[in-house]
Amino acid sequence: MRSLNGMPEAPVELNVDGRTVRISSPSKPYFPGLGLNKLQVAHYFLAVGPGILAALKDRPTTMERWPNGVGEGSSLVSPSNPDGDAFYQKRAPKGMPDWVQTATVRFPSGRPAVQVCPADLATIVWMVNLGTVRFHPWPVRAPQTDLVDQLRIDLDPQPGTDFADAVAAALVLREVLTEAGLTGFAKTSGGRGLHVFAPIVPSDFIDARHATIAIGRELARRLPDEVTVNWWKEERGERIFVDFNQMARDRLMTSAYSIRPTPAGRVSAPLTWDELASVSPDDFTVVTMPARFTERGDLWAPLYASDPAPITTALAWYARDDAGGGAEMPYPPDYPKMPGEPPRVQPSKKNEANWQ
Repeated sequence: MRSLNGMPEAPVELNVDGRTVRISSPSKPYFPGLGLNKLQVAHYFLAVGPGILAALKDRPTTMERWPNGVGEGSSLVSPSNPDGDAFYQKRAPKGMPDWVQTATVRFPSGRPAVQVCPADLATIVWMVNLGTVRFHPWPVRAPQTDLVDQLRIDLDPQPGTDFADAVAAALVLREVLTEAGLTGFAKTSGGRGLHVFAPIVPSDFIDARHATIAIGRELARRLPDEVTVNWWKEERGERIFVDFNQMARDRLMTSAYSIRPTPAGRVSAPLTWDELASVSPDDFTVVTMPARFTERGDLWAPLYASDPAPITTALAWYARDDAGGGAEMPYPPDYPKMPGEPPRVQPSKKNEANWQ
């Protein structure tokens, strides 16, 4: 950005808990439909600082970077969209301040990577200066980056369903989690869905994914017309999909208080179970969340204070389902072939050649 006299715009320096964080091009429009610039986005994250820090602290985090802001038609880079405006950054960038914390993770291929792993709010604001509006933390904490400490369940509305259907599923999911000895905490995804997290005794990724599959199956048994764990879209119908593969290694969910990169600027909002049925995702935006946070604080503080619970019961459910074989489900398409996994062929295309 340039100032009115044509000179490059001076950065703004923010004092964040004793560290100086520079915000370059502070007046660059970031959510033009809301009249918000880059500096105002940084101030949003400062306003919810204790909440975003609790969500990311000591967690390797993939940055979703929108360096030119979020406007109508903005899009992410992908194989089919190489000219997109934004991108995911999994590896820690070069030239970081020496106080930015990092941790090493392993991708499904086994390759290691060094990622930013925030230990303080200054690091998060530094990430915002890079254009990060949505944060994707791993369900692990450094230094134990191979052990999952949060079970994360994604309730994803399929075409023909909406947020109200996700709420109905979440309320029954809470009961299922309780029967499994787990305590669930809900938040909006920032879209039409809901995320439910539960603190668990550190477990490996395969066990955590199997526990999620088992819990999803139990939920679908109780709500067969409303919920599905079917991986293939052609089998889901108008139901809420429990996306169990969001618990696979390097398949990450939006953090609490992240901003969804759409012109409306919705945020992923922690909720109480009592208010779940009376809210809408539109209630929580980058504009409205600071006042809610000031009034009510971080509604997920009890999540971080909770004692972790073992996933023993959920794994027993998985073993029960596997007694006849076939409990394992397909992994994401970019994964190497996993033990016990069925063929990655949608049912309508299976034949003897590709299904044996």
